[in-house]
Amino acid sequence: MKKYLIIALLSIFTSTAFSQSNNAVDYRRKMEVTGSAEAEVTPDIIYVAVSLKEYFKDNNTKKKIDIDDLEKQLLNAVLAAGIPKENFTVNNVSSYTTTIQKKKNPDFLVSKQYRLKVSDMNSFNQIMESLDQKAVQYTSIESYDYSKIQELKSDLKIKAIQAAKYKATYLAAALDDKVGDALEVQEINNEYYPQPLYRTANVAFSKAEAADGGSAEIDFKKIKLNYQMRVVFEIR
Repeated sequence: MKKYLIIALLSIFTSTAFSQSNNAVDYRRKMEVTGSAEAEVTPDIIYVAVSLKEYFKDNNTKKKIDIDDLEKQLLNAVLAAGIPKENFTVNNVSSYTTTIQKKKNPDFLVSKQYRLKVSDMNSFNQIMESLDQKAVQYTSIESYDYSKIQELKSDLKIKAIQAAKYKATYLAAALDDKVGDALEVQEINNEYYPQPLYRTANVAFSKAEAADGGSAEIDFKKIKLNYQMRVVFEIR
């Protein structure tokens, strides 16, 4: 009986000691600060959609401007702008079976959508200026990005931590203390990708613009990245 009692007492003592260890109060002096770093960059990866459609020259049904000729014109403009051929792809074709539709309706007009990958809007404007504007149905920005975005993110996080340490150092110095080890680090991500900003309300080509040989101008807001790092330092 005594043996069991001793074992029971040992178990209670061990459990109590373990509980006290887990609930131990951390009496280290700490300082919590937040450092931040931000940057703005211009997108250098831009995906643009272009839609071309056949049309009758001078409203003469016998003078159709064929989609194949329009596509060749677009491809030549892409290459002339220094854009690799692989950055030019077909996005979609208007719902039709060419042979069947043309047999049923000789006046059927084919439309085709393309996707271009450009590094800046100057290249895109150069391409558009080379096209038959009457064949352009519309253009639109599908998406955009920055080629060195990951390197930029890493750099900003490092700078944010450095800013946090600098802040903690001069605040601690005001108390005649020094900054010790970092006890906690938390990342706060505030990156922001704005939508494209168009100079015109609609990027689609109007009949007036087509007649004048003009093109829609597009401006981008920059990609803004802001990183905050919360750091808890020991104060000595």
